Amino acid sequence: MSTATKITVRQYEGMFLFPQAVTADLAAATEHVRESITRHGGEIVSLVKWDERRLAFDIKSNKRGVYFLAYFTAPTSAIVSIERDCTLSERMLRAMIVKADHLSMEQMQDAEGQARLIMEAKLRRQTSDAAEGEGESAPNPMADDRF
Repeated sequence: MSTATKITVRQYEGMFLFPQAVTADLAAATEHVRESITRHGGEIVSLVKWDERRLAFDIKSNKRGVYFLAYFTAPTSAIVSIERDCTLSERMLRAMIVKADHLSMEQMQDAEGQARLIMEAKLRRQTSDAAEGEGESAPNPMADDRF
């Protein structure tokens, strides 16, 4: 009599925090995240640099950090090993992995496009705010009632 072991594969979302120094070599940080996940049987669906921010508190003497967002599938038994690798990593400051069963595969794959859209919107907002600050003294030709 053989006992078949059923391996459950789920969708996950991971946020990985690196020190600001990785901006010099983003490819190495991306590869480190990719390797941490795939080493234990995970499969990357989407992996993007999410943001660079000031940290709320110093982590290992770092005041700023770079976040990477990953959507991936992995066996449920592999998550503990992935988290352990992230905790033991000397390059990574923090990692958080949560289930993403509420997302479809298309939404996970589109995350890269959404991240670009959010960044573009942020840049456009900053550009328009700067233009408004400079253009306050100039008259607006569209506001003229003569037309």
